[in-house]
Amino acid sequence: MREQELIVYRNFEDGALLYDMAWLMEHYDDTEAERSPAAECSPAALFYACIHRLIELAGTYGFHGNLWHCYLANLLVNNENSYSCGCEIRGEIQGTINDAALHDIVIFKEFYDYDFSDMCEKLQVPEYALTEHYEASSRESKVYNTRICARICELAEKFCSDQTPEEMKATLTEFYREYGVGKFGLHKTFRVAHDEAGVHIEPIPNIAHVALSDLVGYEIPKKKLTDNTDAFVAGRKANNCLLFGDAGTGKSSCIKAIANEYYEKGLRIIEIYRHQFQDLNEVIGQIKKRNYKFIIYMDDLSFEDFETEYKYLKAVIEGGLERKPENVLIYATSNRRHLIRENYSDREEVREDMHTGDTVQEKLSLVYRFGVTIYFGAPDKKQFQSIVKALAERSGVKMRTEELLAEANKWELSHGGLSGRTARQFVDYLQGTYGGQ
Repeated sequence: MREQELIVYRNFEDGALLYDMAWLMEHYDDTEAERSPAAECSPAALFYACIHRLIELAGTYGFHGNLWHCYLANLLVNNENSYSCGCEIRGEIQGTINDAALHDIVIFKEFYDYDFSDMCEKLQVPEYALTEHYEASSRESKVYNTRICARICELAEKFCSDQTPEEMKATLTEFYREYGVGKFGLHKTFRVAHDEAGVHIEPIPNIAHVALSDLVGYEIPKKKLTDNTDAFVAGRKANNCLLFGDAGTGKSSCIKAIANEYYEKGLRIIEIYRHQFQDLNEVIGQIKKRNYKFIIYMDDLSFEDFETEYKYLKAVIEGGLERKPENVLIYATSNRRHLIRENYSDREEVREDMHTGDTVQEKLSLVYRFGVTIYFGAPDKKQFQSIVKALAERSGVKMRTEELLAEANKWELSHGGLSGRTARQFVDYLQGTYGGQ
């Protein structure tokens, strides 16, 4: 096999299995090849080890069907290179890189079309057949959301109908255009990690499947949020956005909802915490040349008057020499309108700081950098009851309206007051205690 001849598709994260299989394809019937140099075991033992790894991959990724085909498809959709990154979201690109990519797809098609029957017979390993029509007990993936896992398995099946490497390349390119490539293509949301090796953007495999329609009421705030996000994903001018207001009113749920609803339009969300603001420039550096739209999301953003991390954020949003990339916006949620705690002493005429106005402006300067501010207020009693009724109906809670609202009123008095979160917790309590009855 010609795995060493790959040009564009190299440096696979899970490539060890590919190279072991390639060695087996070359040496399984070589009587002098008693031990593989990589695994230091006999060809038959290495073949069993490869079968084990394929089945483990099925459990981790949720793959089914022909596991070797799924593995190869997964390598291709995760390999971030000059060709795949150029094709993400935009489709096929022009230039010599197409010829280099086709050269590699020719090799991959050889792997894909390889017939293992002779190897199984010579090594006396009939168990490989288990991986050719694998039925998973659960198709839940620990790495991908269910939809993407299904798409990779479907891609593996589509490759079977491609007669030529050109057709296989076209099928793969269409996948890149529709879903993207690598972690940014296959995941909706991310978090930031910082270790000895530097700053990493890591996928969050599964997030709550929330839709904006699940948030009862708040039509004006939701419209303001979607208008700004629509403009952003469409490539028009858009603003950084601050969602502020009372606790439990659905600010964070709105961010989760747009992650779900705008994923297919190329939107990705990266969550970053306050202590990581010093990594913001590095994070932006890693995403600014990708074809996706990125929202850097900060939940529950606020600062005490002695905390200075907000200065990093100010410089990134607006004020540094380098212009913020057009594919990056910052969305934040906060219970505070002004984000940084102010004291009455900030406005007193006599105090140690002689420049009263400068102190106040410094503390307000951060919120002024958010072009769109959206207020989420606590519902009144009537709105709270409407939320309870809507959530109860969606959850299948069968209870007379008068009894439902009377119990809801009792619940909110001892569980945080009037809010959408309180209503959700009350309905969850009914489902858990009475089974929805």
